[in-house]
Amino acid sequence: MTTQLALLLLSLTLVNFAINTLEVSYDSRAITIYGKRKVLFSSSIHYPRSSSKEGGLDVIETYVFWNAHEPQPRRYDFPGNLDLVKFIKTIEKEGLYAMLRIGPYVCAEWNYEGFRVWLHNMPNMEFRTNNTAYMYGNIMSEYGENGKQYVQWCAQLAESYKIGVPWVMCQQSDAPDPIINTCNGWYCDQFSPNSKIKPKMWTENWTGWFKNWGGPILHRTARDVAYVVARFLQYGGTFQNYYMYHRGTNFGRTSGGPYITTSYDYDAPLDEYVNKNQPKWGHLKLLHELLKSMEDVLTQGTTNHTDYGNLLTLILCSLLLDLFACFIGNANSSNDATIMFQSTQYIVPAWSVSILPSWVNEVYNTAKINAQTSIMVMKDSKSDNEEEPHSTLNWQWMHEPHVQLKDGQVLGLVSRKAAQLLDQKVVTNDTSDYLWYITSESDCIWSKLRLSTNGHVLHVFVNGAQAGELPYGQNGKYSFTYEAKIKLKKGTNEISRLSGTDGLPNYGAHFSNVSVGVCGPVQLVTLQNNTEVVKDITNNTWNYKVGLHGEIVKLYSPENNNGWNTNGLPTNRVFVWYKTLFKSPKGTDPVVVDLRGLKKGQAWVNGNNIGRYWTSYLANENGCTSTCNYRGPYSSDKCITKCGRPTQRCFGVPEGECGSFKKSQCESPNALSILSKSCLGKQSCSVQVSQRMLGPTRCRVPQNQNKLAIEAVCESIAKK
Repeated sequence: MTTQLALLLLSLTLVNFAINTLEVSYDSRAITIYGKRKVLFSSSIHYPRSSSKEGGLDVIETYVFWNAHEPQPRRYDFPGNLDLVKFIKTIEKEGLYAMLRIGPYVCAEWNYEGFRVWLHNMPNMEFRTNNTAYMYGNIMSEYGENGKQYVQWCAQLAESYKIGVPWVMCQQSDAPDPIINTCNGWYCDQFSPNSKIKPKMWTENWTGWFKNWGGPILHRTARDVAYVVARFLQYGGTFQNYYMYHRGTNFGRTSGGPYITTSYDYDAPLDEYVNKNQPKWGHLKLLHELLKSMEDVLTQGTTNHTDYGNLLTLILCSLLLDLFACFIGNANSSNDATIMFQSTQYIVPAWSVSILPSWVNEVYNTAKINAQTSIMVMKDSKSDNEEEPHSTLNWQWMHEPHVQLKDGQVLGLVSRKAAQLLDQKVVTNDTSDYLWYITSESDCIWSKLRLSTNGHVLHVFVNGAQAGELPYGQNGKYSFTYEAKIKLKKGTNEISRLSGTDGLPNYGAHFSNVSVGVCGPVQLVTLQNNTEVVKDITNNTWNYKVGLHGEIVKLYSPENNNGWNTNGLPTNRVFVWYKTLFKSPKGTDPVVVDLRGLKKGQAWVNGNNIGRYWTSYLANENGCTSTCNYRGPYSSDKCITKCGRPTQRCFGVPEGECGSFKKSQCESPNALSILSKSCLGKQSCSVQVSQRMLGPTRCRVPQNQNKLAIEAVCESIAKK
């Protein structure tokens, strides 16, 4: 996902996986399959992070994640959830099409933009430009003439394969023919391709936004997402892809950023465990079904545009005498609009589109939600005997040993020694979040240590004792200078720092040149006669050690059972490994791991790294509101929740709270009692929605436009 100009090379691989190749092409109106123009709704689902067909979608879109598939040069990895071939075959089996974004640049809030760090360490390597060592990637204006040459090279390379399907470049306005340039963004209804022979395509319709550690939760309403989809088709679009449609999980160390959370939330229609995010999923499903029923008119009909002023427009698409589609769009963010069409009056709410597939009936309005609303909630699970709650777990623990020097040498495995500060990602090759920097000092006069780092988290030790608090980059500023009071002894003093990263950059020009870790200067400071005296030790001899001891010996492995302590469980301590055992809860519901009692680290289940956590980093207390106005252009300061709370506390299922509904001004006074009598205690119920059944409302409602919203708390009961 990108917000600036970027090239993402895509192959629109609408094929029945290597078996029956489809005839796929395009014209000025739409993608064509076997010569027939198609209205296509696509969903971004990333196979390493993870039921779209039921939601009315036709296409599954995914990146190909190079760094996941080639962790070491010429060593390829495709097992488990990296089985791209199986993923594509599953798409075919479900009767869907695939849109493959081959990259290799992916952004996607994915670690290091999808590249492997070993690529950065190759000689003469320059990413995403006209470079002989590297000829792939994302091109922005910062790359200059070489970038433009690279775009041309990409297009020529793609076409040379002659795979028989269209190729696409996202947000590349000068994409050469026959490559289709497309739109990414919040709103793409006014976008036009760079040639009249190309269809209007939207490759990233952002259904929400990702989460950052220390940030609140951002939401994009179902009304706004439906509004932009309807406007896109109202103005001639025929292909649009939701980014994201399924949220997914950044397992292991795959999240980028920095500071991207483990949950790749995005407020998407499907959550991490494919639970439906209602009403967004249902509201969009109804829209898809309606627009698909109008496919022939939208792709073949003639269009008449009428502007009524005050941002009110009517677009009529007609095909023959009895087929047409009418879109009435009100882009005014404040005022509802009234319009007469075919002798019928229509009230179109602000910031909405009404769709009429017949001459008189409004079938759908983007601001009027008829889908159900459901909210995921969490319950404490119990073990198989249904008596013992999992909150009473028996924990084991083990200290993470501190790296030590002896006679100027690091005990244990040393990764490198150098008389300079090295880029952390170069030394670690991105095999760990952690890198030790160790040196020594024999002069005991110094009382303060001062150093600068490019992030992201830092631990400082002097002679094995931690110096100062845990500093880390905040508010989007990952570089910082840290000072800690120290006390040196006579003789040799060991000064060590453990630098931790939390995701490498996933976006931006020349991102590979951004260093991480301690960058210097590193200084020892004291006061003499009220004057600061500084000794620069930046170019001392530094011993580097990659990773934690627990990582190296795989303490997270279920087979590693030796040396664990069972008594004296330490709390509020850093550098401690914790382990517990529990039986799988009954049933098939997703399981959540609540880590609120911990601060920062990584978590494993049965030896599988389920991601990073940082529950101690709280969002700012300001900015959240109790209401959410869908009207008007989306911005990051709208519809914010969970201020002053951990960005992500639980790992496994989305968090949620009941109580999203509030009574409206039009409430029927008898509705609650009638519904309770008809529905409570039953698996299903049916109630006619009418004023005759539920009683008159407190405001005027047009005939046949009664709406009913219900919030129900449901619980599955296991049979004995």
